Amino acid sequence: MSGPVLLFDSGVGGLSVAHALRQHYPHLAMCYASDNAWLPYGLRDDVMLSGRIVSVCKAAVDACQASVLVVACNTASTLALEGLRATLDIPVVGTVPAIKPAALSSQTRHIGLLATTATVNRSYTQTLIDSFASDCVVTKVAVDALVTEAEAWLSGAAINDQRLNLALTPLWQATQATPALDTVVLGCTHFPLLKTELIRLSPVPLVWVDSGDAIARRVGQVAPTLANSSQDGRCFTTAPASQLTKGFARFGFHSPQRLTIPNAV
Repeated sequence: MSGPVLLFDSGVGGLSVAHALRQHYPHLAMCYASDNAWLPYGLRDDVMLSGRIVSVCKAAVDACQASVLVVACNTASTLALEGLRATLDIPVVGTVPAIKPAALSSQTRHIGLLATTATVNRSYTQTLIDSFASDCVVTKVAVDALVTEAEAWLSGAAINDQRLNLALTPLWQATQATPALDTVVLGCTHFPLLKTELIRLSPVPLVWVDSGDAIARRVGQVAPTLANSSQDGRCFTTAPASQLTKGFARFGFHSPQRLTIPNAV
């Protein structure tokens, strides 16, 4: 395998996974694809969205000649992994909320899940909780506003503390419960981009857990011989995204190019 790892997300959330991959593999060649034309995914019809994800990922894989596809999006992973693996002839690595490591690390047995409304409400998420955190209190908080905040932050906007605190009120309240919440799952890849701000705003010290390290380890397992590539740093979007150029550059990616998607939904 000589092509890059392709990271796919509905927006900029996959950049948090790119950061984790860089920590594990400093010289790894990566490309990025964002379906920003359909952002946010959580408001889309599941059937149409599944087809859309497969179309966009196939076009992006072809464009950068990827060796591995990382679906750096919880919503896309729960909907389209089967379709992607049936369509593509390269390894596909998905993303799931880090319920298991959070449950293992919690001392109070009370964990929080910050995620989009779609992820919070999916039966897949509840199955993860039942499988790996059945002895824990799990406070699920839908915080779609954090996706918007992360996208705006990467475009250069200042963090709005008031909006963040309002969205996170149920989580902060759970830190005062009995037993007190002590560990939080960042169940959307956008959220680790705001981790510094979340730590700053939290009323008590918390353990914050995301999927980045687990994804990085999995990439190493499915593609242990990945090398550098001339395709490194290419970035694709499905809608104009010039305002994100500086943000992408912070994570090692070039100015975004428009992705052509044959037969897209």
